[in-house]
Amino acid sequence: MKIRILQIVALFAMSFAAVSAQENRDHAFEVGKNMQVFNEIYGYLDLMYVDTLDADEVVGTAINSMLRSLDPYTVYYPEDKVNDLRTMMTGRYVGIGAVIRYNQQLKRVVIDEPYAGNPAAEVGLKKGDVILSIDDSTMTDKDVSFVSSKLRGDAGTTFVLKIERPSTGKVMDFKITRRSVAMPAIPFYGLNKDKIGYLNLTGFTEGCAKEVRRAFLDMKQKGMKGFVLDLRGNGGGSLSEAVDIVNMFVPKGITLVKTRGKLKRANNDYVTTVEPIDTVMPVVVVVNGESASASEITSGSLQDLDRAVILGTRTYGKGLVQLPVDLSYNGQLKLTTGKYYIPSGRCIQAINYRHARGGYTEHIPDSLTKAFRTRGGREVRDGGGIKPDVVVRPDSLPNIAYYLTVSGLDSTEVLLNYEIDYIASHPTIAPAADFEISDADYEDFKQRVIASGFTYDPESERILKQLKKVVQFEGYYDDAKTEFDNLEKKLRHDIARDLDMHREVLKDIISNDIVPAYYFQAGGVENSLKHDKQVNAAFDLINNPAEYRSVLDGTYKPADDEAADDEADEAEE
Repeated sequence: MKIRILQIVALFAMSFAAVSAQENRDHAFEVGKNMQVFNEIYGYLDLMYVDTLDADEVVGTAINSMLRSLDPYTVYYPEDKVNDLRTMMTGRYVGIGAVIRYNQQLKRVVIDEPYAGNPAAEVGLKKGDVILSIDDSTMTDKDVSFVSSKLRGDAGTTFVLKIERPSTGKVMDFKITRRSVAMPAIPFYGLNKDKIGYLNLTGFTEGCAKEVRRAFLDMKQKGMKGFVLDLRGNGGGSLSEAVDIVNMFVPKGITLVKTRGKLKRANNDYVTTVEPIDTVMPVVVVVNGESASASEITSGSLQDLDRAVILGTRTYGKGLVQLPVDLSYNGQLKLTTGKYYIPSGRCIQAINYRHARGGYTEHIPDSLTKAFRTRGGREVRDGGGIKPDVVVRPDSLPNIAYYLTVSGLDSTEVLLNYEIDYIASHPTIAPAADFEISDADYEDFKQRVIASGFTYDPESERILKQLKKVVQFEGYYDDAKTEFDNLEKKLRHDIARDLDMHREVLKDIISNDIVPAYYFQAGGVENSLKHDKQVNAAFDLINNPAEYRSVLDGTYKPADDEAADDEADEAEE
């Protein structure tokens, strides 16, 4: 009987091996067939097509189309774009160290914000400076991408930048030497009046964990009693940097992340390797829908280990891992090789990327997610990103503020021009943490907006017009005409009234735009904290030890407004 069973098992094993071998042969045949067809098609195009082909463009388009059918993170970088990948991974590039933007009104590229300690700031470039030429090449008819490529180059090379300063009308030449620019991973950190530390981390670039460690120890020496880590808008970066940051707060020897994919040799377990610097201080991590990848590894690991409270709104949901692969002719491929799993065992990938029939995406609904447990027994779920322990939504931006501030709209230049003139007429301002424009300054801004003829599309008017059409179609309009007329009068476009109604919000926006011209990025972040609803909620939570502990032990009861925010977050999913 035993012999018979062994014979059956052996037969099944042989059958499985045969089927597997056949599948491998079929796959290899399909790959070879399609590669041959592709080569034949391109050969005929190159030989017979009516125009001469640009091989880089045609084949590059084919490669990019193939990769787009997979997922958004598998990307091909030809030789001339490899530096973009290196900048993404390291946070470094060679250039002048400034943000540039396109001025819709002038139809020119302008300096928007120089970085502290870099060539642009050192030679005296200012917000609003119009870029006219770089050496002998005119830039007045070029877009941001082109101008950016000319500002970058080899370290140590020198060029002459000609600009026009709008506040004075003067044309000025600056001799600038390019050098390695490190985009600041930590624009600002510091203690508030209650000795609670705050640190804003913008990306997980090489070496950022050491910077976070130094900043944390600096604040701790100054008496820090709680720590807020702001990961909002942080799209991620190096997985190992995320592990090193988490290791600051949890013991040595804990497996934080497991990566799993098709190739076993590409799988990895990331374990904390050093003793932590603090395992008891209250920590709150602030996140939002733009916190992704390494940000989610950091916040999710601290949540799974009950080491920090996660506050804000649900994160992006990127649970995929990429590796750079060297290609022929100095190109590189950023390739998705697997998924990652954090301490509870969950993967927080929010979207399934399907490849059949041209490719489509499928968002994982909450009803199909699985429950996992934190170290202390709290329920957490996979799929759909990291759900905060405490839901706090930011204040919404009024519609008029959107039209005044969002880059790419002609109307944004009204605000920019005011800020440039303000900066030109104010050699100094109050410290970053305290600065705000006065009511008289805002009144000047208001009159400028009105005089400019600024208009925008109020959402209430647009929706009312749509409702009116539906009501007319359904035959109810005549009975409701009086109510519609009265509502139209109340919602009528009135720029002056809207500017008064949203005075405080717009004052905050203008003040926060002006501060970096004097105190760079650090000042801008510091100034924004005064009115930051989410960060102040994090400060309040740390100042309430009983509430903080209740979140981590699972007994926390959200307030009614927070529960409503949580339900709204679920509805969006």
